[in-house]
Amino acid sequence: MLAHLIQGKEGCIFGKTNHLGIVVVDALRASATAIMLLHSGAKRIIVTDEVEHALQLRDPYPNALLYGERNGLPPAGFDYGNSPRETTNARGKEVVFTTTTGARLLIAGYNEDIPFLIMATTINAKAVINFLKKQNKDFVIVPAGLFDDTNFSAQEDWVAGSYIISLLDAQIEHGKSDYEYWKKRIDSEGIEQLFNTAPHAEKLRQIGLHEDIRWCAQINISNCIPKAVKKEEKYIILENIGSY
Repeated sequence: MLAHLIQGKEGCIFGKTNHLGIVVVDALRASATAIMLLHSGAKRIIVTDEVEHALQLRDPYPNALLYGERNGLPPAGFDYGNSPRETTNARGKEVVFTTTTGARLLIAGYNEDIPFLIMATTINAKAVINFLKKQNKDFVIVPAGLFDDTNFSAQEDWVAGSYIISLLDAQIEHGKSDYEYWKKRIDSEGIEQLFNTAPHAEKLRQIGLHEDIRWCAQINISNCIPKAVKKEEKYIILENIGSY
C-alpha cells in the first residue's frame, strides 16, 4: 500500500483526482463524534455542510436528531453539539450532522468512483488499520485542520493520522517528513499530551469543553468506522461498515 498525508481540502482533492481511498481525521472532534454516534446505535448519519441545510432536513427526516457545531457550539435549533460525550441519546435514531470542518471535508471528498471515504481517529485506530489492510488500496489520510484557514495548526489531526500510519506496513509518499516529525513527538510526549497542547484544544477550553479533549485522545475504544455510502444533492450518508 502507498500512503499519503495531506491536510484539508487539498488532501480530499488529491484523493479524488488519484482515485485513492480517503481517510478524514478530525480528531477534535468530528471523527470521534461520528464514530460514537454509530457506536451508540444511531441508524445512520446524514452529513451536510451548512447549518441551513441541516435544519431543512428536519422535513424529510422529522424524527432525526440534529448534532453539530459552529465555533465549537451547537447552532440554534440543534439538539446536541459536536461532542462524543453526548451521543448516547442517538440510539435507534437517524442523525443529521454538520461541523465546521469534518463534515465539509466529507462533502468535498465524496466521489462514488474512489475506493472508500471513511472517518478515523485514535479511538477507532485498530479497526481502521484492519480495514485498510483488508482493502489493500492506496489511500490518503487527511488531517482536517480548519476548513477555512489552511494556516491553522492541525496538531491533533496530524498526531492521530500519524499514529494510524505508524501501525501500518505502508510506504509513505506525500507527507513523509511530516509523519516522521509527528511520530517522534508521539513517542516522546504521548498522544494525550499532544492533544492537550494543540491550539484547537485551547479553543475548546475557552468555551468550557475541556472534558472533550482527554476523551478524544483515548485509543481503540470503538470498532465502528463511519463510511460514506451514498450522496444526495445536499448531503451524504454515513453508515457503520462493521467491526474489524
